Amino acid sequence: MLGMLSDSLALKQRMLADVQLQNTLLDVVDLCIESLQAGGKILIAGNGGSAADAQHIAAELVARFEFDRPGLAAIALTTDTSALTAIGNDYGYERLFSRQVESLGRAGDVFIGLSTSGNSKNVLKAMEMARSKQIHCVAMCGEGGRIHELADHVLASPSSHTPRIQEGHGLIGHILCALIEERLFAAEYRR
Repeated sequence: MLGMLSDSLALKQRMLADVQLQNTLLDVVDLCIESLQAGGKILIAGNGGSAADAQHIAAELVARFEFDRPGLAAIALTTDTSALTAIGNDYGYERLFSRQVESLGRAGDVFIGLSTSGNSKNVLKAMEMARSKQIHCVAMCGEGGRIHELADHVLASPSSHTPRIQEGHGLIGHILCALIEERLFAAEYRR
């Protein structure tokens, strides 16, 4: 147990020292705010634990994070079981998210694809679709994978171990939500 706690702490210390990750996260916050202010939305997708992370981020934006304020347009592409089963059945699992990006996404939106391996085929196909529609692409991943090549912005949890990558994604997601909320509403709304 102590080894796992130590590994988790070490991950967060690497994140604290990673100026590039911090600057990229600030750029993604700005990008999300610009999209939301222009009437855009944030589309988020991932598989397994990353699906849960996508839903978590979307819920924090739609509902609230630190304080009450108007809801923000965010959609987790992992939640509509009818769409997921229809797309999976008719087009295959690899097109699960790209079909939703095709139908829901508009130029200027933001797509956040989560993949701990960086090689989840359905996330990569969604990113390809997003790029073709001039949707900004953000990867939340680990240290490797093809997703690095497709994304406009990479938020890489500095690890190659899935549990640590996911822990990093949880922290990145919380910081993303907190900064979007704070920058958009802090002047009008109090905690």
